[in-house]
Amino acid sequence: MPKPDLDSAYALGDAEETKEFYRDWAETYDESFAEARGYASPREVAQVFRAAEGDNTPVLDIGAGTGLLGEALQGLVIDALDLSPEMLEVARGKGVYRNLMTGDLTGPLDIPSESYGGLVSTGTFTHGHVGAVCLAELWRIARPDALFVCTVIADVLDSAGFGSALAQMVARGQITPVAFHEFDIYDKPEGDHGTDRALIMQFRKYG
Repeated sequence: MPKPDLDSAYALGDAEETKEFYRDWAETYDESFAEARGYASPREVAQVFRAAEGDNTPVLDIGAGTGLLGEALQGLVIDALDLSPEMLEVARGKGVYRNLMTGDLTGPLDIPSESYGGLVSTGTFTHGHVGAVCLAELWRIARPDALFVCTVIADVLDSAGFGSALAQMVARGQITPVAFHEFDIYDKPEGDHGTDRALIMQFRKYG
């Protein structure tokens, strides 16, 4: 397995490789990545979500990892979903989630339809991770008027099919038009990818 770092994460393949990679990174992820780089995505997503939030709980944190976004949204009723049980165990220790669930976003989720009023994500829709195949299932588990606030790497918006999939959902009246917010991923610009930027996608499910 590659060593746990950002370039290796971007090069991941199938679900089993991803699970193994994050199993090995779970215990040191917060310190070696989030703190070392000044990972800003959780803060940025939380700000956008809180600014638009109405009656949008409970919230599902998609690809919750070690719970950084859950910490940023502390005080809301929020559940965590991730492929890696080891990452979720780190998140459990932070005490910010109501429920923690393992699941693969590329297939059906063991979650009832219309369960969530908010769906949030940071760092999941990126290189080597999850593509637009997940959108139909996320739409299913969202209740009418649910608020989606999720990051996506600009290149992945095109290469993983998010742009066309979202456009089709808008055209079919499934979701509102998508608002995009651009931001710096890292507060510390030193090192590889230090000046990378990403997009936050904000939209709602039509009732």
